[in-house]
Amino acid sequence: MEKREVIVQRIRENQVLVVTGETGSGKSTQIPKFCLEAGRGRLGLIGCTQPRRIAAITLSERVAEELGEEGRKLVGYKIRFQDRTAKTTRIKFMTDGILLAEAQKDRLFRAYDTLIVDEAHERTLNIDFLLGLLKKILPRRPDLKVIITSATIDPESFSKAFGGAPIVEVSGRAYPVEVWYRPVEEGESDEDEEESSIVDRAVACVDELKSWKDGDRRGDILVFMPTESDIRETVQRLEEKRYFNTIVLPLFGRMASVDQRRIFQTSTEEKIVVATNVAETSITIPRIRYVVDTGLARISQYNVGSRTRNLPVTAVSQASADQRKGRCGRVGAGICIRLYSRDDYLNRPMYTAPEIQRSNLAEVILRMLYLRLGSIQEFPFLDPPSPAAVKDGFAVLKELGAVDEHRKLTPLGRLMARLPLDPRLARMIVEASREGALQELTVLAAVLSIQDPRERPFEQEAQADQVQSVFRDPRSDFVSLLKIWKAARESEAASRTRFRRFCRDHYLSYRRMREWKDIHEEIGSILEELGDYKPNTEPVGYEAIHRAILSGYLSQVAVRREKNMYLAARNRQVMLFPGSGLFNRGGAWIMAAELVRTSRLFARTAANIEPGWIEEIGGHLCRYSYSEPHWEKRAGQVTAFEKVTLYGLPVVERRKVNYSRIHPKEAREIFIRSALVEGDLSGKYGFLDHNRELIRRIEELESKARRRDLLVDEEAFYRFYDSRLPDISDSRSLDRFLKDQGGDSCLRMTEADLLRAAPDLETLRQFPDTLEVGDQEIPLRYAFKPGDEEDGVTVTVPVHLIPELRPDLFERPVPGMLREKIVHLLKSLPKSIRRQFVPVADAAQRLAECVAFRKGSFYVELSRCAQEVLGVRVPVEQWESKALPEHLRMRFEVIGPEGTVLGAGRDLESLASLAVERHEDRLWTAARVKWEREGIASWDFGDLPAKVEIGKDALGLTRYAYPALTAEGDRAAIRLFPDEESARRASLGGLRLLFLLTFAADLKYLKKSWVIPEQAASGAFFMGSRQEADRQLHDYMIRELFGLHPCTRVDYRRFRETVQGLDGRLGTSAAEILEEVLEVLREREETRRSLERFRKMAGGNRAVLDRLDLLFEEFQSLVPAGFLAEYSRNHIRRIPRYLRALRIRAERVYVAPEKDRVKEEQVKPYITSFNDLLQSVPDPHEEKTMVFLDEFRSMIEEFKISLFAPEMKTLFRVSTKRLDEKLQQRQTLEETRE
Repeated sequence: MEKREVIVQRIRENQVLVVTGETGSGKSTQIPKFCLEAGRGRLGLIGCTQPRRIAAITLSERVAEELGEEGRKLVGYKIRFQDRTAKTTRIKFMTDGILLAEAQKDRLFRAYDTLIVDEAHERTLNIDFLLGLLKKILPRRPDLKVIITSATIDPESFSKAFGGAPIVEVSGRAYPVEVWYRPVEEGESDEDEEESSIVDRAVACVDELKSWKDGDRRGDILVFMPTESDIRETVQRLEEKRYFNTIVLPLFGRMASVDQRRIFQTSTEEKIVVATNVAETSITIPRIRYVVDTGLARISQYNVGSRTRNLPVTAVSQASADQRKGRCGRVGAGICIRLYSRDDYLNRPMYTAPEIQRSNLAEVILRMLYLRLGSIQEFPFLDPPSPAAVKDGFAVLKELGAVDEHRKLTPLGRLMARLPLDPRLARMIVEASREGALQELTVLAAVLSIQDPRERPFEQEAQADQVQSVFRDPRSDFVSLLKIWKAARESEAASRTRFRRFCRDHYLSYRRMREWKDIHEEIGSILEELGDYKPNTEPVGYEAIHRAILSGYLSQVAVRREKNMYLAARNRQVMLFPGSGLFNRGGAWIMAAELVRTSRLFARTAANIEPGWIEEIGGHLCRYSYSEPHWEKRAGQVTAFEKVTLYGLPVVERRKVNYSRIHPKEAREIFIRSALVEGDLSGKYGFLDHNRELIRRIEELESKARRRDLLVDEEAFYRFYDSRLPDISDSRSLDRFLKDQGGDSCLRMTEADLLRAAPDLETLRQFPDTLEVGDQEIPLRYAFKPGDEEDGVTVTVPVHLIPELRPDLFERPVPGMLREKIVHLLKSLPKSIRRQFVPVADAAQRLAECVAFRKGSFYVELSRCAQEVLGVRVPVEQWESKALPEHLRMRFEVIGPEGTVLGAGRDLESLASLAVERHEDRLWTAARVKWEREGIASWDFGDLPAKVEIGKDALGLTRYAYPALTAEGDRAAIRLFPDEESARRASLGGLRLLFLLTFAADLKYLKKSWVIPEQAASGAFFMGSRQEADRQLHDYMIRELFGLHPCTRVDYRRFRETVQGLDGRLGTSAAEILEEVLEVLREREETRRSLERFRKMAGGNRAVLDRLDLLFEEFQSLVPAGFLAEYSRNHIRRIPRYLRALRIRAERVYVAPEKDRVKEEQVKPYITSFNDLLQSVPDPHEEKTMVFLDEFRSMIEEFKISLFAPEMKTLFRVSTKRLDEKLQQRQTLEETRE
């Protein structure tokens, strides 16, 4: 090598020396020997760093060979996980990463007296770090010599960094190189360039070179292509040319080792090597005379924004282009054909940007922190990294948990820094130790540290994919690698030959598989040496393995959006790599060891994961947001929905969390408002019950008065609790507070706390809390909710009471609503009547004062008061109750035995069916067992009570059942009924049956005579058929013989007296009753004939005929078709008398019809009143009602006799005054009934 003496002398004279020369000039092999010659290597090692392991090994072997027999003792190498040095070693080749690792224990590099930093022009991250570290320590190590070797790429920058260190330039190439520029010709459009690809143009250049016939100009050709696919296409195209005595060889990083060796083997054939930029400096290919340079390359570029390692095809720098040119001209004059223009070359950047400016600095930062080398921003790098890159490096370390928010090393970071691995791999090893998956993760960490051992040889891609499919796992590419490892270890255990065959058969790189094993062993040794890591002896499951892997790739998780397409961190769209085992099978969430952008962003070496793992492992990176904070009664705390995101990805969408731990102040306010103010607190709290009851009473006052200005608003409630409670936001804290206070008196409200103004007590008395019905007090509930179904007054009715309730009982409103209801009723009257009540408000007030003290039917009394107080006659049917507002119509809520609402509405009759459906329950069943009896043929059971108490209902009211004596076939039975009326009706049948059984022998004979005689048959046609008339007569005879009226009670004493009274007189009594009926039929027939006769006599006298028509209607009402069922015996006895009086009246009508009309005006109001009574009474068969109606009817008939047939004399004194007095008795009747 030229300038040997100069270099040796400069080494002796200078602490730092820069040696520059083109690739192939011998720098790497000769300078270490020059150092020996200069006397170095005596006080320490001569260290020679190389960017690549293969270079360290190759150069070590080459220098050892050149030194002869002593070489193997003097020269050794050390690469990651492989140390081939000895005590005799003086020249140590190593990767730059090894020297950095040694700096952890030997900060001043005291093991060395000389350090050679080779290939410094590549400006890798490790090279820059080494240079900066050396610059810092040289003042403290004046005995240390540093030699920086570089290709002819900006050597001045190294000299300047080391204070103007001398530069020695050595030459390498012996022959000139001519540069030809072959850009796209002028005039060609972009479309022409697209059609004429770089492959086409490169092949054309090779064609041109191969066309030369001159033997002196022949030589091997090196073609630089940017991508592997371009290489394959170019190789295929060139092979199709079939050049004479020529072999075409590809060269790229992923080639099988056997293919790579062919490039360096001596051959008689000419070679055309098509390579990527790997052939620029790393590998020197012999016999190259011609270079075809596309000027393009895939250059690794770390994108700070996307955090992905991109490999875009970009134009190379001028320095790289010159390195390519330098590959030719070593065996003769060379030619470099550049497929771009000279202007393009001159406009390109001078150098490729140092790796530190386009890399992730995480590992360097981690090591610097561990070594305590100070701030990275202050470290003397040749080209300091950008602030963005530094920030990104710290971000990676923070992602891995290696640094805290202050950029200080964490305990986890210290563990990671002790492992000479990529930070992500170190993080995975630490996590694997925790997960008990260290055995599997050391395997994976090793394979992730090297190039993928799986090969896809040129033109054998399909076969390789098919063979390797046996290892493919549909869930995880990491599992696929573990399967390869397991199969390889089993094969290797058999024999080395078998292992080699296994690798060859499965398209696995033997060298890389061995390297994988070596690295795995070294990692194991490191972990064993550290002592804190014990590998698991049993296999672990999928989860443990992938949780450990995930710890290193938290920023590279992704969630599926569609088949094979995922959304990754920071809103990036990624696609599963088609070669992945997950392709077309990927889960909802995946992680990837690598996100690489080529034609698009691909996720490579991926696996399915569970989103829950992300938060467990990467909680320090997750962002937490909260929504919809609310009180949750069941949990007794304020809860919110937590959303967890990692780099924008939704890990958890809606998870319930205790909000008091997030925002205690806001949680306290929600607790007070929801749990206390709204009373939504589970458990028993006396103060809440007290306050609720107090609020309820005030709200009830408002509902009664139909106003909303008595109770304070909820803000006042809040202020009350807020002023009395400390920092409490859940039920447990409240319990502790109350316990500490010794009670809850401080939280009990008073009326003063709740009332805006005191209510009028007199007004409140107008709204009772209960309604008396019979001997029961039924609760009333008030609601002021206009438009709501519950608005107004609600009567809570136990289902068993429904049969006892009549709608008319609830027509009268509570006193406080009486006047308002009357106002609405007056306004709904027809206009002709309504105008007589002007002004309405005054009229309503006077009517309310009148009606308030009367207890009859509300609408009847209202009509009466209108007549009496205001002199206005209003027929009862004119009052339009249906037109009333809802709140003025009583609402009914029917509850069952357990207190559940069975139905509700404002029509009581429509709810009556609920009594039939729902009255039978546990109490009813027990009562039936106690009281009911069957097969009764005689009265042998004593007195039957009118009602029996069977328990209490949901309101605490006494519940009754009503025994009845029922007829069931030919025997009687005692049955329970839910209401008195049903029991009474049923008992008539039972009593009748017992009477029939008692007098069975006598009745068998007597019933034969209970028929209408032939001579009276014509007078009975109005009753229907002959059979119908006989049936009615038979029922009437039984009824009247035994006194079986609708109001008859089941009374043993009366039954016995009736039996004794008829004993021996049954036939006589029957004959008397029969004769009374026959007399009615005879008198009726005679009256009918009399009326017909007068009709004929009247001829066309309209006045007489009109009066006779009225008399005929009265005649029909006196003896209707069902008179035997409708009338009592007492009334039937008087009917013949009324019929005779009607005949007398008919005679007088014939003579003086006008007088009859005048007299009728006197009796007409009482007839109207009687008809109103019939319509208004709820039960005309009730005993007192029957007596009253019978008496009033008789008085009206006797009054008619006094008017129209005075010669007959009345049975008792009667007058309008006495009739009015009788009507007054109706009020008493109503009161008694209510």
